[in-house]
Amino acid sequence: MPISATGPHSPLGLHRVLVPEGVLPQAAWRLDPSGPLAPDEVRIDVERLNLDAASFRQLLQEHDGDGAAVREAVRSIVGERGKMHNPVTGSGGMLIGTVAQVGPDSPLGLVAGQRVATLVSLTCTPLVLNDLEAWDGLSEQVPCSGRAILFGRSIAAVLPGDLPAEQALAVFDVCGAPSLTARVVASTAGPGMTIGYPSRETGGSGSGRNAGVVCVIGAAGKSGSLSLAAARSAGAAHRIGVVRSPEERESLLAAGRLDAQPLATAVVVADARNPVQLAEKVCAAGGPADVTVVCVDVPGCEHGAVLATAGRGTIIFFSMATSFSAAALGAEALAADITMLVGNGYSAGHAELALKEFRGSPGVRSLFAGRL
Repeated sequence: MPISATGPHSPLGLHRVLVPEGVLPQAAWRLDPSGPLAPDEVRIDVERLNLDAASFRQLLQEHDGDGAAVREAVRSIVGERGKMHNPVTGSGGMLIGTVAQVGPDSPLGLVAGQRVATLVSLTCTPLVLNDLEAWDGLSEQVPCSGRAILFGRSIAAVLPGDLPAEQALAVFDVCGAPSLTARVVASTAGPGMTIGYPSRETGGSGSGRNAGVVCVIGAAGKSGSLSLAAARSAGAAHRIGVVRSPEERESLLAAGRLDAQPLATAVVVADARNPVQLAEKVCAAGGPADVTVVCVDVPGCEHGAVLATAGRGTIIFFSMATSFSAAALGAEALAADITMLVGNGYSAGHAELALKEFRGSPGVRSLFAGRL
């Protein structure tokens, strides 16, 4: 697809950027959600938003749990910015709705009347909200009415017919996490295979390093549980789930008993913001991890993830609360030779993989049900 910005319209949505000029829609302060539809754009009649977990938590804390105030804050953000882009967390979410109009040159393959979920962030989606009165402000999912615009370079998925819209939206909202987890785990050497760097057990060269240990921080949540399921499918022999409370531990263990194989082969309770405690508990449970997946929606978890990960291991940061400077500088300060990946929310086939894991795991479905 061409990315030239010449002419009145751009597949990147540059023509919708109002402030500041010259940046892409995600980086813009304000977008223009009005005006005629460009030939390659799609208009969506919006019925529900799914706010990013970090954004929703921040709004709820800022307004002391006052749902009406949270609702007005979301209304204000969208009204001011022409998109749902939390100025504090920098994150947004996604939406579902019905295709209302398709430009003649749209490459997305959508048809008017289809119910779809957008697979691009609300931080780059032109949006107008007309009504939020059905939302109490106390949940991540926001029933509403409004309209949104998809560009030629956007992506969307038709809602599956076998799942309630609320479930499908929740799965699509985090579908980048299991996809990248599966890719990284599958590309990591399996138990007993020789790889060319020191063993964490012996400090020797290559042989003896077991690359089958995956640690998921925030394992009882939506992205965390799907990441565990994806790691299991990709062949991770030992899966350590980190949760924040004994209640979440029981929920994760109970969910694991619903599947033929447990989601997590070990579950530990730890404060992910306490790096030494986290690393000690992960190591006691069979770590350090070859792959660590961070799915919590609170800041301050970067250093614990670094300490819990083996040398030459990989950390995947999926939380929008992550400070990437803290992660990078923390790894440097700890002399940790690890690879750190930013979960960007998109990879080819990510929606299909997430739906497959969701449908195939009664345990994951039970954890989602507790969150919706």
